[in-house]
Amino acid sequence: MNRIKELREEKHITQIRLSIDLEVSQETISAYEKGKYYPSAKSLIKLADIFGVSIDYLLGISDIRMSVDATNLKPYERKLLSLTQNMDAIGREKLISYAEGYLDGK
Repeated sequence: MNRIKELREEKHITQIRLSIDLEVSQETISAYEKGKYYPSAKSLIKLADIFGVSIDYLLGISDIRMSVDATNLKPYERKLLSLTQNMDAIGREKLISYAEGYLDGK
């Protein structure tokens, strides 16, 4: 997962600092960066939040870091954006329908 190292260095974050933020060891961060281990779903969400990128970008699935300017988004907005980017069209429509139904019921 060389993108973790790339992003960490861009943000001038040490492996130790990142390990504290993710609640893992520095050795685990090193293993992520070398591709020996992959982060858990929980860690991927935290990493995406820390670096302001999508989970797809972290995993190398997409070359697009984030399709909107994530710097002005709240953490929950970034999480929702990241989740919807990982859904297919049907999943996104269901989520929109659920949200609209929720708001109509308030």
